[in-house]
Amino acid sequence: MDHAIRPARPHEAPALAALVRAAYAHYVPRLGREPGPMGDDYAARIAAGQAWVLEEAGGLAGLLVLEDTPEGLLLDNIAAAIPGRGVGRVLMDFAETEARRRGHARIRLYTHARMVENIALYTHLGYAETHRAVQGGFDRVFMAKAL
Repeated sequence: MDHAIRPARPHEAPALAALVRAAYAHYVPRLGREPGPMGDDYAARIAAGQAWVLEEAGGLAGLLVLEDTPEGLLLDNIAAAIPGRGVGRVLMDFAETEARRRGHARIRLYTHARMVENIALYTHLGYAETHRAVQGGFDRVFMAKAL
């Protein structure tokens, strides 16, 4: 896969929103509502320096939203334009590398409790569940990985 990961650019906010909507649409029936990332403000994320994109052949193949927090780097969102091509793994590796580069001792993330395949994937990648809580009306599973 020939790719480049870079900070998202302001004019890309609509494309990021569309990528996320497409990537998360299949969860709407399962959750009974749109997942949180579908309602995020990508222009604000880009302005804050939190949005990163994986670019392939001039197109956007994936997105990451990363937030610095006192508890470690928070991987707030990850989305792939086309699942099953390894984009998610490339983005996960980048997030962990970026966390180390920023001096964090751990990386954190969360997912919806009904997104069981995500929980299994993150566990496989070395993340451990830290707790569960309702946040913003979503049943979330919080996970972390020491770096």
